[in-house]
Amino acid sequence: MRAAVQTAEGVYDIDVEDELLVEFRSGEQAPRAAEVVLPLPRVIAAARSGSTVVAVVDRRPPVVVSYDAGVTWTETGGGLPPGRAVSIAVDDPDLVLFAARNRLYLSRDGARFWRALAVELPEIETVALLP
Repeated sequence: MRAAVQTAEGVYDIDVEDELLVEFRSGEQAPRAAEVVLPLPRVIAAARSGSTVVAVVDRRPPVVVSYDAGVTWTETGGGLPPGRAVSIAVDDPDLVLFAARNRLYLSRDGARFWRALAVELPEIETVALLP
């Protein structure tokens, strides 16, 4: 699985499995998912895959997740730093990528538990998990 990470300098392609920088494209733009509008306060970014919705919020913990298309919400990510962006794999809603200022965090269980990826990047603007 790869991720496109947008920074002010360009796009970094990251191999999420091996935690390696694959390619850098200066001045390019990462693909953008459809905007997700949520009736929640302080939303910074959000992503949706099926009935799973994950939102980065400006508070602690920085992530809220809904497994029922936004009917109910659960706070998660208590150990994560403030967030910038989030992406969910289209074919696997349990695979979620969270971006902080210059580091990526991966969840393989629908945003319940997170692990930091080894790669550090310049200031992150957006992220997109690629098929």
